[in-house]
Amino acid sequence: MRRTLYALSMIALTTASPLRAELAEPVRAMIEAAIDGEDPATVRKIIRLALKTNPDDAEEINALLKAYDDEQRQLAAKVAQEKEAALRHAGVFEQWSGKGEFGAFRSTGNSPNTGFTVGLKLTRDGINWRHKLRGRADYQRSRGRTTREQYIFAYEPNIRVNHHAFVFGLAQYEHDRFQGYSARYSLSGGLGYDLVDTKNMQLSVKVGPAWRRTVDTTGLTETDLAELAALDFDWRLARNIKLVEEASAYLQTGNSSFVSNTGLQANVADNISVRLSYTLEHDTNPPPGAIKTDTLSRVTLIYDF
Repeated sequence: MRRTLYALSMIALTTASPLRAELAEPVRAMIEAAIDGEDPATVRKIIRLALKTNPDDAEEINALLKAYDDEQRQLAAKVAQEKEAALRHAGVFEQWSGKGEFGAFRSTGNSPNTGFTVGLKLTRDGINWRHKLRGRADYQRSRGRTTREQYIFAYEPNIRVNHHAFVFGLAQYEHDRFQGYSARYSLSGGLGYDLVDTKNMQLSVKVGPAWRRTVDTTGLTETDLAELAALDFDWRLARNIKLVEEASAYLQTGNSSFVSNTGLQANVADNISVRLSYTLEHDTNPPPGAIKTDTLSRVTLIYDF
């Protein structure tokens, strides 16, 4: 198809300017090679070089660029149509992608120790809907007794309102008896907005009301209304390195809680990366016997699928 567009553009130029000399063969061959390479950045770099070194042939070179851009738009539209058709006919267990994570951690605070961590994130993108499932478990036994035991499971559906805004829901379960509770349930929903959405940086925020029910290790139950504020931030620092930040805050009377998870991730293979992360968890008024702040440093391997 590229050859066809190229030939049509050459015919059009020849018809419009019969006395004009053709573009030099080495220049044309260089542009054709870039187009066949299917790398848009390389094509534009070669086009800029050709325009700089052959200013008298600018009309013909720009015609080749226009033909290439037209083809790219057609291909993008075709891919979008095929993706939309696949999403419309996808089953419940189709169109999921995810990340599996396994590694070690070092903690301080209520239970200072070293142990193991596993995590899983699943995402299903629809035409307007997105479903997210995530779970994490940190566990260690030392000298015949459990010294850390934390589990978190969450489900978050959201629907797009426009290109930047979305409505979300969130259901979350937490267990961490070393922080003083055997179960903490959270239900919330609200509005989200993508503040930055570029190739190398994404930043989204969410706010909304929340309902929380906490069962402490003594069996005492407390139910509160809260406000949820959260952010997700990804910044690609280099081709294979990115900085990630996930933070959330539940603001309520009695005991507000804050979580920040900061990570530096490096790709080591096509689907495998290494992440160094630091998590800070803070409760303003934890149950008796628990301290306010826990920290957790992790080194994990992540597999994308």
